[in-house]
Amino acid sequence: FIKSKVSEANCDGIIVGLSGGIDSTLAAYLACEALGKEKVFGIVMPSTTTPTDDKLHGIQIAQNLGIDYKEIAIDSILNEFLSVTQLEESNLAIGNLKARIRMSIIYYYANVKNYLVSGTGNKSEILIGYFTKFGDGACDIEPIGDLYKTDVYKLSESMNIPQEIIDKPPRAGLWNNQTDEEEIGMTYELIDQILYLYTENNVENREIANELDIPLDDVDMIINKITGSKHKSKVPESPKKTIL
Repeated sequence: FIKSKVSEANCDGIIVGLSGGIDSTLAAYLACEALGKEKVFGIVMPSTTTPTDDKLHGIQIAQNLGIDYKEIAIDSILNEFLSVTQLEESNLAIGNLKARIRMSIIYYYANVKNYLVSGTGNKSEILIGYFTKFGDGACDIEPIGDLYKTDVYKLSESMNIPQEIIDKPPRAGLWNNQTDEEEIGMTYELIDQILYLYTENNVENREIANELDIPLDDVDMIINKITGSKHKSKVPESPKKTIL
């Protein structure tokens, strides 16, 4: 898949943003397997809220794979942006801004090098909209986009990804002490069970709650995330000429 998409686009390789987490690590491993390490470039983009071990793991993965990489701290860009806009700050808005700054850096390198940008989103995150629109959701291909988060763990184990990366709690590091499961309000194991029943088997919400023996409100929360975030994955809609 990766090799064919790079070839179709007449590009020379692929860029992966290395967060130090399991998703970007798996994406980098798959890219190297498909293209060879010479055609894969990694970028590590820490901020002050990035856990130290995440930054070190991102660098470690690049070095383990033998790919060229660059470390670019984004705080100076972030602070300049905030000083110019002078708006009331919020964790969510700043977190999304960090993701979009990283996207801009990655695409700049991709343009200069004639590379495609590899996404690092898994199916669970994509379905519930757990990504920043035009941030980490911006990419040219999604190599792990059809793998639920629990599938990502299984494939990572089989590809001998370092255990310390597999064992870490999933987190974006967009603000201090943030973790995915705490922010979403549910474990990925349970999220994936709900998503599988709903998207693969077309099971109704109440039946899902009964089958998994969980509150209906928990199921509704996940399904509402699916419906409420569809705009993130779609081409912006336009009205038909007949209703203008």
